[in-house]
Amino acid sequence: MNGAFGDMGSLLKQAQQMQRELDRVREELKNRTVEGSAGGGAVRVFASGDRSIVKVEIAAELLARTEKTLVEDLVLAATRDAQAKAARLAAEAMAKVTGGVQLPGLF
Repeated sequence: MNGAFGDMGSLLKQAQQMQRELDRVREELKNRTVEGSAGGGAVRVFASGDRSIVKVEIAAELLARTEKTLVEDLVLAATRDAQAKAARLAAEAMAKVTGGVQLPGLF
């Protein structure tokens, strides 16, 4: 009787430990930043490791000599670049905790 419940208790402890580690990694990701860019760096978008956009920079020269739609396209491209990099950062960090196993709903 002790064997089956002992194994279940061990699994529960491992799951709780993994949850604590995942929570720690999520918190660390919030404090890490990646940069996406477009237009040769004329537009830069910064995202945290949890994929939140935290800052947008547009070179003054771009605004002075470019039409609005091009700037909008570059901002969108840089945002997508930043979000993709943040997703990779999060996936790499989570893979260290899960041993590479993809768990749905982590990020």
